[in-house]
Amino acid sequence: MRDGVRVGLGFDVHRADPQRPLVLGGVRLEDAPFGLAGHSDADVVLHAVADACLGALALGDIGQHFPDTDPAWEEADSRQLLGRVMELVHGAGWQVGNVDVTVVAQTPRLAPHIPAMRRCLAEVLGCPFEAASVKATTHEGLGSLGRAEGIAAHAVVALVQGKAGSP
Repeated sequence: MRDGVRVGLGFDVHRADPQRPLVLGGVRLEDAPFGLAGHSDADVVLHAVADACLGALALGDIGQHFPDTDPAWEEADSRQLLGRVMELVHGAGWQVGNVDVTVVAQTPRLAPHIPAMRRCLAEVLGCPFEAASVKATTHEGLGSLGRAEGIAAHAVVALVQGKAGSP
């Protein structure tokens, strides 16, 4: 593991479901017109981050670790899923250096919720608030995301060698 840094890329997308609450970055958005369909809480932000962490260590993807065919993960809180991924990361001798997430959502407006998402990410990942970035953009009305038929998230994570809390 050259230079003690590994980088992973994650992506997730879920279709809109007006019958479910919207959870993004571990935060329930009460003002959202729809939630997201999925086996768990369908939190695309935390799923993309989990995939980025797993990818950085070549440990597969979130579907391998938490298959949607397993009833144990039905309605699961994605903070717990990401917490389990972090157990793997820490167990392998790594910690999060920083994470950068871009959420693609035509609606709702995410800016007011971003600080809470960053706090949740920092807490679950065990990194400083300043190392947890969340940004939002629209899809400019183009395609299914532009028609607000779903929400997607892209994540990049840098893992550094060392146990959490060490210099």
